[in-house]
Amino acid sequence: MPPLEFAIETRGLTKRYGPLVAVDHLDLRVEAGTVHGFLGPNGAGKTTTIKMLVGLLRPDGGSARVLGRELGWDSPGARLGVGYMPELPRFPGHLRGRELLDLYGQMCGVSRQDRGEQIPRLLERAGLGGRGDDLIGEYSKGMRQRLGMAQALLGDPELVILDEPSIGLDPVGMVEVREQVREIARGGATVFLSSHLLHEVQQVCTHATIINRGVVVASGTLQEITAQVTAASTIEAEVDKLTDTVIKKVRSLSFVTGVSKEGKKLLIDLDTHDDVRSQVSQAITAGGGVVLSVNVKGQTLEDAFIQLLAKREGGGSTD
Repeated sequence: MPPLEFAIETRGLTKRYGPLVAVDHLDLRVEAGTVHGFLGPNGAGKTTTIKMLVGLLRPDGGSARVLGRELGWDSPGARLGVGYMPELPRFPGHLRGRELLDLYGQMCGVSRQDRGEQIPRLLERAGLGGRGDDLIGEYSKGMRQRLGMAQALLGDPELVILDEPSIGLDPVGMVEVREQVREIARGGATVFLSSHLLHEVQQVCTHATIINRGVVVASGTLQEITAQVTAASTIEAEVDKLTDTVIKKVRSLSFVTGVSKEGKKLLIDLDTHDDVRSQVSQAITAGGGVVLSVNVKGQTLEDAFIQLLAKREGGGSTD
């Protein structure tokens, strides 16, 4: 059997609420083995799309394939191998964390032996190692988020769908979620991550899709998305021993269109979206300078997000 190309693939996926079109003929492709961010403003249709993908909502049109299988909304078998964490997960307060994971494991068909091995590991991984026997009703909002992440990973799913996993977490918790996402990806699973925290997405995702009013605005690698709105990029390099020779070396690079000096800083204008920081650093060093820092300016995901949405203003939808 050939390797799976797309973990998620939709064609014309549509969801209406009366006259309101929440998801409008959505064509979405999520490459297997990637960490794919799913972005959009409030009301863009992100959660509606996710609920259709996991079988909680029936679409009004179009089709979807998940892990290579046609998603039939009366066929739960098509969703085997998918882990899902909803936005702000709500769990019965009278259950203990360990009990909830055991119950979910049974529902997902995880054997007793595997549950016994996985649950302690997942609790520890979620930062709940010492709280598994506490009542969920005593958990903080952040702890419930961590428990939601643990239940999404039961059964070692091939595809993990996370809807706003960092909501309610303090900065330490956000770092933990970020590392968990990376660990899932290192294990070979695909992660489909909906979030409004663009800084977090930029740190963990390899690809992204931006939607607005249920329609795809942009999709691709993060570099491809930012390249759509940035005519050129600028590198800011802080250099010790900044001389005319250093500036001359940097100016000689084929992709450099301009160089200006501000104290110890060089502002270097480029005609490429490629990551050329190493070449710039080598040129500075070859000219006798010492590189203190090199940063790319004007190519953040947030810049692209704001500019792309500004081009698609108008209409209305629901999330």
